Amino acid sequence: MTIKKAVFPVGGLGTRFLPATKAMPKEMLTLVDKPLIQYCIEEAKQAGITDVIFVTGRGKRAIEDHFDVSFELEQILARKGKKKLRDELRKIHELANFAYVRQGEPLGLGHAILSARSLVGNEPFAVVLGDDIIRAKVPCLKQMIKVYEKHGGPVVAVQKVTGPSIRDYGVIKNRKIDDRVSQIVDLVEKPEPAQAPSDLAIIGRYILTPAIFRYLEVTKPGRGGEIQLTDALKRMAPDYPLFGYLFEGTRYDAGNKLGFLKATVEYALDDPDLGENFKKYLRSLKL
Repeated sequence: MTIKKAVFPVGGLGTRFLPATKAMPKEMLTLVDKPLIQYCIEEAKQAGITDVIFVTGRGKRAIEDHFDVSFELEQILARKGKKKLRDELRKIHELANFAYVRQGEPLGLGHAILSARSLVGNEPFAVVLGDDIIRAKVPCLKQMIKVYEKHGGPVVAVQKVTGPSIRDYGVIKNRKIDDRVSQIVDLVEKPEPAQAPSDLAIIGRYILTPAIFRYLEVTKPGRGGEIQLTDALKRMAPDYPLFGYLFEGTRYDAGNKLGFLKATVEYALDDPDLGENFKKYLRSLKL
């Protein structure tokens, strides 16, 4: 079945960016000239996704407004002769069909996905975390959909992580199929480095089947008192083939300050209008 729906859990509190995120969703932090979440929506569109489901929370209204029609602003730009800019804004709300469901409390990624069950229905779907920005010649989601179509089971994006930082991730125990695809034997949420079953850490892209909802329903709160998607996938692994995919591309963890700054610098350097002048500025600092 073709994957046309993607769930975007955006109900988190964004505590790592306080006080900037006190009144603004972390997903709306700007990477050069677009909010983080727009890069992820564009990736989904390039992968063939037509329907986007936002799982929101209190204080997230700015996301809904960003992807809505801004008639007054478009009219003002048109009157001022700024047609190109008006057309660029119009394309934002044409990226997908948008739907919204409220997550009453931020009870974890698993709970957020379960909140979208009625809108997802009985079909496979993608899950995208809006603070993971991935630059790739072929969009990461598009790569993953090809793996799903070939192997016929849920696919989790992974990257190699070594050292103490592995404790910040879910980690897979795997049986290698080829250089980039592994069958998942087990999953561990945020292990200590010595207990990590591999160096393959889960990042914020998933292709899931509707069977996941049955496992989420019976998954009890884990670390931090939250319902973890990793725990539900762990329950699912003995019953269904699950796959880890070592994606091609560069991932920025824009949910933390250093990752956000790295993404900002590299995207700015590649910007056709800013790149050269920004490069000259960086050289002038003589770091």
